[in-house]
Amino acid sequence: MVAHEYAHAEAAYRQGDNTAYMLGRLTLNPVKHIDPFMTVLLPLMLWFASNGTYTFGGAKPVPVNPRNYRNFVRGDVIVSLAGIAVNLALFVACVGLFALIGMLAHALPGLTVSLGILQRMAFYGMWLNLVLAFFNLIPIPPLDGSHVFYHLLPPGAGLKYRQLYMFGFLPILLVSWVAPGVIAVFLWPAHRLLDLGIAIVGGLAIPGAM
Repeated sequence: MVAHEYAHAEAAYRQGDNTAYMLGRLTLNPVKHIDPFMTVLLPLMLWFASNGTYTFGGAKPVPVNPRNYRNFVRGDVIVSLAGIAVNLALFVACVGLFALIGMLAHALPGLTVSLGILQRMAFYGMWLNLVLAFFNLIPIPPLDGSHVFYHLLPPGAGLKYRQLYMFGFLPILLVSWVAPGVIAVFLWPAHRLLDLGIAIVGGLAIPGAM
């Protein structure tokens, strides 16, 4: 999540908007990206309310001013997709790390237990980065995919669509709670990419790491 938000801030800065930079959000310091409600309270409330079957949360959105972009449409699309691109890159990095840890375990059997813990972390890194990437592609405000979808709509429809932004995270919360099947459709590619990653490096898995 931190890398995702940092990517938005960095992309906005490169597109001509220094809003996030001026507010101290162009950083990998996780404290700067924590939102007390979205990152802490809401996930806990939903987790306990659903008896541990459902939760939802997020980092503090990076503030940007699209009017500062050198090209409004191009800049908005680049900034919106930057976080998703970073999560996909981190997925690939976690696949490589999973394989490297597996090779170390074969070479150093005495460290199998410790390396197994690290490899399990790499596995969760693969999955969580895929979830973040494809969940954020859902074209429901305020997710990143909604910014790209907005530019594909006719001007009139686009203006009406943007009115959903005033509700914050409520639209996606309602969809994820009332119609989880919609979320599952958008996460289908995440499952397939995880299967591909496991097919490539699964042979190096330490028992219990997946």
